[in-house]
Amino acid sequence: MSLAPPSPLPWLEPGQPFPPVDQAWGPNDPAPGLLAAGGVLDVETLISAYSKGIFPWYGEGQPILWWCTDPRMVLDPLEFKLHRSLRKTLRKLLREQRIEIRMNHSFDRVIRHCAQVPRNGQTGTWILPAMVQAYTRLNRAGIAHSVETWIDGELAGGLYCINLAGTIFGESMFAKSPDASKMALAALVAFARTHHLPVIDCQQDTPHLASLGARPISRQDFVRRMRQASHLRSPRWHFDPVYWSKLLPPSTDQA
Repeated sequence: MSLAPPSPLPWLEPGQPFPPVDQAWGPNDPAPGLLAAGGVLDVETLISAYSKGIFPWYGEGQPILWWCTDPRMVLDPLEFKLHRSLRKTLRKLLREQRIEIRMNHSFDRVIRHCAQVPRNGQTGTWILPAMVQAYTRLNRAGIAHSVETWIDGELAGGLYCINLAGTIFGESMFAKSPDASKMALAALVAFARTHHLPVIDCQQDTPHLASLGARPISRQDFVRRMRQASHLRSPRWHFDPVYWSKLLPPSTDQA
């Protein structure tokens, strides 16, 4: 029995609204979760996309491709798993005053380091120059943010993300030193717990993310959670060391 061909992929002109996310290609289509192609990567379009749970992801030589995957990998900050080895390393660096978490201090450097990291074992990068420019504009607009791990005064790793209302959309991370990207994620979780932000979108289902407590949920559930968090105000993106107490309470694990 032959499978039915996928529905035609909508082509977006600049300023044209996105189709409903439930029209994204399904599990039997060539690219599950693919919703549309075309459009532009300006600030207004990207805000519109993320507010609906849509994100861009495409490779060199391709048009802009817009996705809303089902299921969606999501990390509830309260379910984050801080493994013992990382907890021990964090405590040691904090005790020795060798680590500092900065936010939006070197966004340009973070995204360019992330652009050198292939996604999910693929060759090449998906963070093309146009994406770097677009997310840099989002950073200047106060929508995209970097979380940076500085060790001994040097940028050791980090991540960048989007924040709209109560939802954080994780994009990419990098590490120049062991566990530096995990430390940035741990700092993001501590920040989210402090400011009562309930959703960190991880987009892709990977064993690494699952080991840290992320889990796949349906697209419908993801959109519902986004809507529930839409009344929250985006916090000021600054990391205070006291936020570590949300992950490293002094009464436990003194190692």
